[in-house]
Amino acid sequence: MDRSGFVKLAVIAFGLVILSFFIRGLSRIVLEMETANLLQAPFAIVGFVLLVYLFVRATLDFVGIWDVKNPDA
Repeated sequence: MDRSGFVKLAVIAFGLVILSFFIRGLSRIVLEMETANLLQAPFAIVGFVLLVYLFVRATLDFVGIWDVKNPDA
């Protein structure tokens, strides 16, 4: 993975988390709260897991165990 791929995954992860909030808010207008929570949960979980993966990957890059390639170098 290079740095541009890392940034793309970070944007996708943040987008998924924000999308989950929008889905929850808009579906609460029409549906019950439990159903709205069930609809938003997959997006929130996938986004959160992706953010945790990126955090671990960045930490391992900082320590020097698993490098994120720099295409400019």
